Amino acid sequence: MTISFEPGAPAESDEFVPLCVPEVRGNEWAYIQECLDTNWVSSVGAFVTRFEQELAAYVGAQYGVATVNGTAALHIALLVAGVEADDEVLVSDLTFIAPVNAIRYVGAWPVFIDVEPHYWQMDPQKVCDFLTHECHWQQGELRNKRTGRRVRAIIPVHILGHPVDLDPILVIAQQYDLVVIEDATESLGAKYKENSVGHLGHLGCFSFNGNKLITTGGGGMLVTDNATWAEKAKYLTTQAKDDPLEFIHGTVGFNYRLTNIQAAMGCAQLELVDEYIQAKRQIANHYTAALTDISGLVPMREADWAFSVFWLYTCLIDPDLYGDDSRRLLQKLQMAGIQTRPLWQPMHLSPANKKCQSYYGDVAEKLNATALSLPCSVGLTAKQQQRVVDQIRSTGRSK
Repeated sequence: MTISFEPGAPAESDEFVPLCVPEVRGNEWAYIQECLDTNWVSSVGAFVTRFEQELAAYVGAQYGVATVNGTAALHIALLVAGVEADDEVLVSDLTFIAPVNAIRYVGAWPVFIDVEPHYWQMDPQKVCDFLTHECHWQQGELRNKRTGRRVRAIIPVHILGHPVDLDPILVIAQQYDLVVIEDATESLGAKYKENSVGHLGHLGCFSFNGNKLITTGGGGMLVTDNATWAEKAKYLTTQAKDDPLEFIHGTVGFNYRLTNIQAAMGCAQLELVDEYIQAKRQIANHYTAALTDISGLVPMREADWAFSVFWLYTCLIDPDLYGDDSRRLLQKLQMAGIQTRPLWQPMHLSPANKKCQSYYGDVAEKLNATALSLPCSVGLTAKQQQRVVDQIRSTGRSK
């Protein structure tokens, strides 16, 4: 049976429970009103600078460069890191497509690395194996044996609010002189061994889309401790203008700057980020406790070396043990007015990237087939969460 359902639309139910919506309950109105009152509404203004400084400080970085979205931050990060056309960049196979698109924007080629089965992040062992066995040194550069291309960077993507196991990746990246660009767009506030994600590699990128932990409506941020890279990033995101008065441009730039209005909202949101993380973790704890005895359902895990912000609480559904597969459960929950969603198609299966190399991918495929993300807005009420739990329990089987 095919069920048509428009995401975000109300279903036949007493109350629609959305997947993940913004939480606006701080100084957003006051700060945006200040922008309107002072007429500083565009891509310059005090709130842009303030948001850059405060976000960078929050994750422990020295510099922040605000951008129109997280994809733009990734694009600029690749450029300032020196990734060039026909280079290769290792990237997580299980991810939203944004980092892969950013790699393609600079004319480079992604190499998709499979994820590990426990926390669903880029597999550090496969990264090491690929670089050690599938690549070789040639005239002082690391080259892919199959393609002959230079391997220049690694983009670990911290998906769903949980960090990648980064230490092995950082060690081998240093060994082969590779740049590590963390895609932390889903994991602001997450920590890897007590250190904030986004500030473990050479560059980190964040997103403030409407469904993220904090939002500016759109928006993103690049952070780094490298002053030269930060300066170049700001230069490239402001159309690469070389003279403060005359319109002289020495290179191709981009109109990627965040507006002052958006930054004002970001400053207000950032003031409450720790409260939002606490709410997310409480929601996750309740789901795990309430669903752990359901046969064929594997709740989201947190590594002992990690602090997850549980951006999207996700579970795995074994159809043989649970009684329904993940897509069928998704449809049943939709009919009950509860919005859920599957994980992304693994990048090695993406028609847009069919010519790109992948390194394994079976774990990513299994996760794509079995995973389902449940409603977990910061403002999710206990009543709403119980509705989700009750619906899932009514369909599944107790152990």
